Amino acid sequence: MADAIIQGMHGCSREDEYVCPSYPLVRQRLEWFQDQKLALMMHFGIYSQLGICESWPLSDGDAEWSRNEIDWEKDGAAFREQYRNLNKSFNPVRIQPEKWADFAAGNGFKYLVFTTKHHDGFCLFDTKYTDYKSTAPDCPFHTHKYANIVNAVFDAFRAKGIGIAAYFSKPDWHCPWYWAEGMEKPVAFNRNPTYDPKAHPEVWEQFVQYTHNQMMELVRDYGPIDILWLDGGQVGPQNGQDIRLSEFVEQARRIQPGLLTADRTIGGPNENYITPEQSVPTAPIRVPWESCVTIGTAFSYRFDERYKTPRELVHLLIDVVCRGGNLALNIAPQPDGRLPKAAMDAAEGLGKWLQDHGEAIYGTRLAEPNEQGAVAFTKKGKVHYALVRLPEGEKLTDSLLLPWPHEARKLTLLGLEAPLSFERTEKGLLVRIPEILQGHNPLAPAIRIE
Repeated sequence: MADAIIQGMHGCSREDEYVCPSYPLVRQRLEWFQDQKLALMMHFGIYSQLGICESWPLSDGDAEWSRNEIDWEKDGAAFREQYRNLNKSFNPVRIQPEKWADFAAGNGFKYLVFTTKHHDGFCLFDTKYTDYKSTAPDCPFHTHKYANIVNAVFDAFRAKGIGIAAYFSKPDWHCPWYWAEGMEKPVAFNRNPTYDPKAHPEVWEQFVQYTHNQMMELVRDYGPIDILWLDGGQVGPQNGQDIRLSEFVEQARRIQPGLLTADRTIGGPNENYITPEQSVPTAPIRVPWESCVTIGTAFSYRFDERYKTPRELVHLLIDVVCRGGNLALNIAPQPDGRLPKAAMDAAEGLGKWLQDHGEAIYGTRLAEPNEQGAVAFTKKGKVHYALVRLPEGEKLTDSLLLPWPHEARKLTLLGLEAPLSFERTEKGLLVRIPEILQGHNPLAPAIRIE
C-alpha cells in the first residue's frame, strides 16, 4: 500500500478531477461495482513470515515509518538480503483457497482484492518474466498443488460468485530495470527508480515492457477479472514514470471488455474509482470510490494483532456505504496460509449482521440526507433505510428518534420484519421500539422507510 496523503486521506485522488470512463461497458460495470459494497482484501506474500510491514522496509527512504518492527537488524543492506531471501522459506502449506472462498461468501463479501505482486516484486502467480515467484524451484512451495496461488484463489472465489480484483504493484523493487544497479542513486535509496527515466529511456522501456507483460498475463491467463487494482502511485506520468498505462488498458479491454482499472492516486481515465486508504471520508464522495481498511492495525499479518470488533466493523461499513462508497476490508493470512481465527470471528460478526440487514447495504446509493448524528441513511430506488450506529453499552429504550425529514408511510424493522408504529415530530420520526429489543444493545438496528 502507499503512504502518501492527498486531501487528508491515504491513497485518495480528488473527486473534482475524476474522469468518467468513455467506454459504455466500463460505465455499466461501475454500476455493478457500486452495488457490491463489501470486498475482502488480502495482503499475502513473503513478508507474512516475519509479521512485518509489507515491502516498504526495503526502501531506505521509507525506513523511518516502515522499520519500526525491525528490531533485530539495523543495517539496511543486511536486512534487504534477509527479506529478499524469504522466497526460499515461503511455504504456506495450510492454504486452502476453497475455505477462504467459503468464508468470504458466507459472510457477505462480494468481491476479492488479492495481491498478485507487492512492491517487493515477489509474484504469487506463475509469471514467465521473473523467477522471483511462488512457482520457482528455489521456493519450497513450488511443488504444492496451489503453488500458482493466484490461479487457485481466483478460481475458488469465482466458483462462489465472488468478483475478482487483481492487486498488482506497478513499482517492482526486485526488477533490475527499476532499482537498477550502477545508476545515479544507490539501490533502495527511496521508493523510486535509481535513475531518471528520461536520461535512460532504454532502461525504462525494459521496465515498461516487463510491467505490461506481467499485467497482460493476469488479464489473459487467469480467467474473468473484474478489476485491475494498481498500487504504487509514484509510478505515473506526473512523476516522470510513464508506463503508458492507457496503451495497456486498451489492449487489455480487447480481452476483458468491461475491465475496471483503479490506477490509484493518478487520476485521469484509468482511475475508474478512487481509493482512500486506512481512512473514511467524513462527507459523501459523489464518484465511485472504495476505502481499503484493515480488520486489524496493518495490511500484512502481525503476530500480536488487535482486531476490530463486530460492532466496529458494522459501523465502519455503514460509515462507508452511507457516504457512497465500498469497503475493502483487509484480512491478512498467516504464514501457514490460514486466516487468523480472531479476524475470522470478527468478520463473522459482520457477516451475521449482514444476513439480516444487508438489504440496507447492498445495491444502495447516497440518500439525502445521508446521515444525521448516529443515524445513517441509504436508498434503493424509492425505498430508504435508516441504520442506527449504537455505541457499545447503549441500550434501546421504548422509542427511537429518526431524524428523517421526508415523507414516510410505513416503517419496518429489518431482521424481524416487524412493522413499527411511529409519529411525526419537529425533529423527525419518533419510532416505537418492539418490546423484544428494549434493553438490548444491537450492533446497528436498521429500518426500512417506505
